[in-house]
Amino acid sequence: MPKMKTNSSAKKRFSLTGTGKIKRKNAFKSHILTKKTTKQKRNLTTTSLVSEADMGNVKRMLCLGK
Repeated sequence: MPKMKTNSSAKKRFSLTGTGKIKRKNAFKSHILTKKTTKQKRNLTTTSLVSEADMGNVKRMLCLGK
C-alpha cells in the first residue's frame, strides 16, 4: 500500500501546538478591510484552535491519524 500524502493546502493552513492541538488562522482578514472596524480586524489577527467537530477531518488531511 502506498504512503499517505499530506494535503498540500492543509499543511500551509494548520500547525500543531505542543500539546497536540491544531492551530488555525481566522477568516475574513485578507481583503475588503476598509469597511471592518479596527476592533474587528484586531480580534481576527489572533489564532484559534480547530473545533472538535472538525478535528477528525483536519487530522486526516495532515495524515496524523484519528
